[in-house]
Order: sequence, then C-alpha cells, then structure tokens
Amino acid sequence: MKRQKLRKLLLIISLLLFPVTLYYFSPALIINGALNGIINGSFIVFMLMFLMAIPFGRVFCGYLCPAGGLQECTFAVNDKYPKQGWKNRIKYVVWIVWIAAVIACYILGANITAVDFFFETTGGISVANVQSYIIYYGIILLIFVPAVLFGKRVFCHYFCWMAPFMVLGTKLRRVLRLPGLHIKVKDKSACIACGKCDRECPMGVKVTEAVAQGQIRSMECIQCGACVDGCPRKVLAYGWRDGMYEK
Repeated sequence: MKRQKLRKLLLIISLLLFPVTLYYFSPALIINGALNGIINGSFIVFMLMFLMAIPFGRVFCGYLCPAGGLQECTFAVNDKYPKQGWKNRIKYVVWIVWIAAVIACYILGANITAVDFFFETTGGISVANVQSYIIYYGIILLIFVPAVLFGKRVFCHYFCWMAPFMVLGTKLRRVLRLPGLHIKVKDKSACIACGKCDRECPMGVKVTEAVAQGQIRSMECIQCGACVDGCPRKVLAYGWRDGMYEK
C-alpha cells in the first residue's frame, strides 16, 4: 500500500499547487489566447496530456490531477459511486463544443503571433488577485460539491474537459498497436471474485468483470493501481502492453 500512500500524497501536493497551476488547465483561457493569436499554457498542457496518454494512458488523472486530489478528499464524506452509463458521455459533448469553439476562435481571431506559456498569469502564478480568487473558489466548488453530493470522482465521470484528451491518446495507441502502461490480468483463474478490487477502484470500474474477461479496457481506468495493491491474490499488476495484445 506504500504506492497508494505516495499516490495520494502526490494528489494532495497537486491540489495545494492548484492556485499556481489553475490557468494552465483553463478551457476559457485557451479561447482568450486564440482570440489574441497566442498559443498559451493551457494549449500546451492539453497537447501534452494527449501526447503523454499515448504511452501512459490516464495516469495523470490517477497521480497528478488537482481535481482528482480534491475529489478524493471527499471520499470520507461520500464513498458511493455515481451512476454510470450515458452520463459519462456528457464530458465528451462538452469537450466537442469547447474544441469547436477553440478552433473557430483561432480561425476567426488574430493570426498566431506568439507562444506565451504564462499568458494572463502573474509571474507564472494563476491566482494572484481578487478576480482570480473568485474564479479559483468557483472552480473548487464546481468540483467539490458534486463529489460530496453524488459520489466518488463524479466530476471526472461527467464533466472533466481534460479526460477526453487522454482518452483519445489511449485510443490512438490502441489503433496503432503501440505498447503502453496498463493494468494487466496476470492469471484470471486465480481470481476468487472477492470484489475488493471493485471497492478499491476510485473510478468505479467493474474490475472483477474485466478480470473474468482477461483484460481491463475501460476508458474510466486511471492507472492508479488501487486494484493492484488491493487484490489479495495478486491477480493484477502494472504492465507495458504489447501492441499486438490489443484487439
């Protein structure tokens, strides 16, 4: 369980740094940058999320995401899993509309004239004045309140505008049959279907069912390794998937 303690520590550190990093995850700031002909920090960060997801999947969500850290702080208050299904697609609808707006702004706005990673920050710090504090606490409430009311990482499931970048990166890896980080099933016959992996998963992935099928392919898996560390029979492990394994 040392790995899970380290993972949670990294999430807490990321959350504590959120006042510094907030604008680098901003969907609005990238639009403002587009209108001004500037490739800004959030543009670069989102592209890095996509590229890094090709070999590493959604590991950012499991280990480094400040929103993930904030939501996991609510587990002691509400440890239920939100309902999944069609609601998981809401984030993709939001993402498509937003990406269309970004493209339109770059086409209709000024020509790209600069790359400014620290665009509209104060010395690289996002939250540095009254207005940015209002935005910051608004985002905190947007993430925190649904998690308290509806359950574990509900923002990740329904609304996150960052997750689709990593999902697309993972899907591209599968299409190209490239190797990549994953949770592998070492020996499904060793599984006793105790359900501990299901309970440990912060994303509500039905791990036991996936183990029975011999592989975990859910796009909601964030490679956190909670199921790996919680399995009493060591059925699961991290792996570097052979591209030919993908179907």
